[in-house]
Order: sequence, then structure tokens, then C-alpha cells
Amino acid sequence: MFIVFIIGTAGSGKSLLTAAFSEWLRMSKQDVATVNLDPGALTLPYAPDIDARDYVNVEKLMDEYGLGPNGALIMAADLLAEEVEDLSKEIEDLKSDIVVVDTPGQMELFAFRASGPYIASELTREPKAIVYLFDAVFSLNPLNYVSNLFLSAAVYHRFLLPQVHVLSKCDLLSEEDVNKIVDWSANPNALENAIEQKLEGTKRLLSRNMMKAIYQLGLKFLLIPVSAKTNEGMINFNMALERILTGGDKYTY
Repeated sequence: MFIVFIIGTAGSGKSLLTAAFSEWLRMSKQDVATVNLDPGALTLPYAPDIDARDYVNVEKLMDEYGLGPNGALIMAADLLAEEVEDLSKEIEDLKSDIVVVDTPGQMELFAFRASGPYIASELTREPKAIVYLFDAVFSLNPLNYVSNLFLSAAVYHRFLLPQVHVLSKCDLLSEEDVNKIVDWSANPNALENAIEQKLEGTKRLLSRNMMKAIYQLGLKFLLIPVSAKTNEGMINFNMALERILTGGDKYTY
């Protein structure tokens, strides 16, 4: 069994990718299960095999403790950590070969509270990986792209798990723009040139120095363009995960 966490900023397409990738795996005759870890999700584009909303109820927490939506979500995320043994047992009972875990819409609930890394660490003892989503439309500006680089580095620092980087929603951009962003991820000089050309003043200085700091750490964030709408890039995305988790073999033999 292999566990894959889908992480990204709000609106980057985590749930849609969870739905599309799990369906793509099923069509490839792979044994896959889905887990929703977002206690505040109102609707989902897939039917989760395991659902955080069965363990914690955000509306009840709001009523019981007089909390607003954000406070209740934070409390729900922390309470979910106390259910990690039961969640693990549910996952193990599914006996699936790969489990795709959809994390909360607000990334900080999972990535930047103590409960997130704890859940990731304790959710079974099986091999794990993180998929970090770069929203294609947001990342088209080099200032935003560098911000996403930093967030991605922060997520790696928090979890210290193998990480795959996806340029999500790439169907919303032209092929030329997609290739430009992918080139930034592969070629630091191309990114630096874009920063010099598109940004000025403090934004240029900070973006350039932040970019260099990340590369000095030896971190690489090669992007795989993927569309949950058209399934473009699913093969390359899956191959990257297989290399990390199975050494290139399929999840289901």
C-alpha cells in the first residue's frame, strides 16, 4: 500500500485532481482508494472511501463552542489528529494498493499546524509521498511563482516526505505559457530572466533572492503539467509517483 497526499493552496484543484487521478488509476486497472481529510468540505467531485466528516462535524463545533467557520475548521483539524488510529485502521481494512488523500482546502490547516505532519506521519506505516500543486493561472506571474516555490519548500520542510510537483489546471493556459512555467522550474536562469523583465523594485529584489536561497538549499521543483479536466499529463504524473514509491513498478501487480 502507498499513501499519496495532495496538497496546495486554496483553489489549486486538489479535490478535482484527487477525483481525476483516482478515476484514471481505476481505468488503468489499479486498486485505488480515496480519503477526504477536509472536515469543512461541502461537496466533493468524488465519493470518498473514507471521510473526515464522519469523524468531526464543523457545524456542531461552531454551535457547541461559539466558534466562527475558521476557528471551527482549526478545531476540527486538531480533533481529527486524535482519530488517526481509527483512520489508519479504516485505510488498512480497504487493502487498496494506492490511497489518494485529499487534504483541506485551506492548506495551512494541514501543512502549518502540528496536527497535519502528525497525521501524515501516523496514518499507517506505509510508504508515503506528497503531491504539491502549483496553480497554473496563479503561477504565470514570476512573483507568484516564486511565492509558490517558497510554500512548496516550506511544505517539504514540514513533512520531509518525497514530493512531486504538479502544475495544476494547465488546460486554462496556452501551451506556450505552460511551457514557460515548466521552463522556469527546470532552468533557474530562465526564471531569473523573467524576474528581471517582469518585476521591479523590492518585488524584483525579494523574488530574486528568495529564488536563489531555495536553489542554494539544493531543492528542485521540476513541474509536471496536469489537467484534471482533460487528463493531460496523467501518464507523466503517475510515472513520477511510481518512481518514488515503487521504483517504477505499478502499484497493483
